[in-house]
Amino acid sequence: MMRRMDLDALQAELAGTPLQDWSADLPGQIDAKLAIGHGDLERWYAAVEALPALEAEQIDLLRDFKLDGTRDETTQAALDSALRGLIPWRKGPFHLFGVHVDTEWRSDWKWQRVSPHLNLTGKRVLDVGCGNGYYMWRMLGDGARSVVGIDPNWLFLCQFLAMKNYLPDMPAWHLPLGIEELPAKLLGFDTVFSMGVLYHRRSPIDHLLELKDCLLKGGELVLETLVVEGDAQQVLVPEDRYAQMRNVWFLPSVPALELWLRRAGFVDVRCVDVSVTSVEEQRSTEWMRYQSLPEFLDPLDHRRTLEGLPAPRRAVLVARKP
Repeated sequence: MMRRMDLDALQAELAGTPLQDWSADLPGQIDAKLAIGHGDLERWYAAVEALPALEAEQIDLLRDFKLDGTRDETTQAALDSALRGLIPWRKGPFHLFGVHVDTEWRSDWKWQRVSPHLNLTGKRVLDVGCGNGYYMWRMLGDGARSVVGIDPNWLFLCQFLAMKNYLPDMPAWHLPLGIEELPAKLLGFDTVFSMGVLYHRRSPIDHLLELKDCLLKGGELVLETLVVEGDAQQVLVPEDRYAQMRNVWFLPSVPALELWLRRAGFVDVRCVDVSVTSVEEQRSTEWMRYQSLPEFLDPLDHRRTLEGLPAPRRAVLVARKP
């Protein structure tokens, strides 16, 4: 059975900040979630427990996620086997002691597009919809003081714990919560990330307001989402699926998204990157064997999805809470 989550270090990090009361309530909230759990949680956590003892003698979170240290073939094989118990791996890649976890997404490419526009040095960061925590580690590599990630997916939590197993003292914590489970008016983080979340929300403006409520005055929002081309009134609402995803609601143009951010009360709104997702950036691998982007696009025209809609285009916007 999954052990109770040790949140002492997180509570120590947040002591004396506006987040202190929230952190005091977290153990009870997480215990209640653990009591409900998930049918596969024991199997996934057993994979984490099966990780061999290794010491990270070299740690690189700035250029990549790479840990290395002394190991033999038997230990490396045990590591590979344990990590395969946590398939499918979507965000990454991870390089651990000679094992290359080749994830569905080349998330490192996205981070290369995002990170030059940010200054995370000394910042307390919240990553909403953090997945398995890949970007959280990269945020620490870029100088963040601490990172809290929230995502209600239990497999993603176990994948994060697999990395945390080798980086136990790093100030990163993954909480199995959705943003709707955070208290209103947290008002405690210097920087809040929402990457790949907005288009899954039925009420995008409400999501932007929730993100703003997590920020300190003067704090920065980093927003990454699917967009379409067009003017400030252009928004695509898929009839049913989009690139085979069921729960996609709103794909605004960049000018529309900038307008939404201003309406939600953000200032200094700017778009720092727009890119069309390539079949090299998102694809099936031996670590994620399900269908991926190549199967979701029109085989005769990669500019369209299977549904005949514009192919995935993603934008990164940065905005400030006044």
